[in-house]
Amino acid sequence: MISPKERLKVVLKEKETVDRPPCICPGGMMNMIVKDIMDITNIYWPEAHNDPQKMADLTYRLYKNGGFENVGVPFCMTVEAEAMGAKVKMGTEITEPRVTEYPINSVTEYMNLTEILSTKKDEKDENGNITREQVILDSIKILKNKDKDVPVVANLTGPVSVASSLMEPITYYKELRSKPEKVHEYMDFVTDNLIKFGKAQLKAGADVLAISDPSGTGEILGPKMFKEYAMPYLNKLIEETQDYAQTGTIIHICGRLKSIYGEIKTLESDAISFDSITDVKQVVENVPGKAIMGNVSTFALENGNPESIGRMSNACMKFGVDILSPACGIGVRTKLENIQAMVNTAKNSSNSNLKN
Repeated sequence: MISPKERLKVVLKEKETVDRPPCICPGGMMNMIVKDIMDITNIYWPEAHNDPQKMADLTYRLYKNGGFENVGVPFCMTVEAEAMGAKVKMGTEITEPRVTEYPINSVTEYMNLTEILSTKKDEKDENGNITREQVILDSIKILKNKDKDVPVVANLTGPVSVASSLMEPITYYKELRSKPEKVHEYMDFVTDNLIKFGKAQLKAGADVLAISDPSGTGEILGPKMFKEYAMPYLNKLIEETQDYAQTGTIIHICGRLKSIYGEIKTLESDAISFDSITDVKQVVENVPGKAIMGNVSTFALENGNPESIGRMSNACMKFGVDILSPACGIGVRTKLENIQAMVNTAKNSSNSNLKN
């Protein structure tokens, strides 16, 4: 019987048909952790964000309780920004960490940023904690030894999203037009740091690299700016890390993709993941040569019931997704039974029936 890791690898790397679609939720911006699993494990946010063992146990126990067919860390999209100098509020049991203070005011100040993984491995902050980058790496090392058949997903926040988390986003978007040369210098700096962190996660034992760039969408940037400021850096990131991602690479883009299908075709990732606002059939038609991942509504997962989630999951697979997943991660209040319904729908499907 094919393992979850083998099934995902065949879909991502070999682009071949397997028995059925895998059902995954990467982590990072596409968080997979829900309050129900915190109650089952007695491990809670925000403590788990700073503890490698608790982080690993949370994501693994979700898998063991009928959840997604992968494990993945972290559970937010602030690790990179914090490592580079942003101040972060760690949130609560039901709210994710968020940036509260930017380290720079303009792209021209990027030289003042801290580089990711610039502190010593065992160096601790003023609260006695190791850096969150090191928490992630240590958690991945734990996860890789828990179950060899389950894919470990490393996560990165995308270049535009990190860049706009280190300074006031409105200023960043304005400077795309007013300071293009400096913006490209800044984006190179940010991307080089992400490459370093991505490689470190994969070397620590992760099988898959997932990149989510919610601030770098075609809707926010427009097709021209997306092509200039998002595409080159996403592809640079993939090109420099793909040899380390033995099971494959995924890029998630939020919002409508219609205006940027031409650009999406040239992404170097093995899979494209997308928002529920985008029609699966359109992506299948317009983005050949990639595994299509999605796109059960995050809102529906939180507010629906197992029966409705099963119907939506079946529809996504029937329309052509190769990997079944939530559209943009899941809300913390999502019921575990809804996640189980989604996973069970995938497990009970078969690609031979879906194609008929």
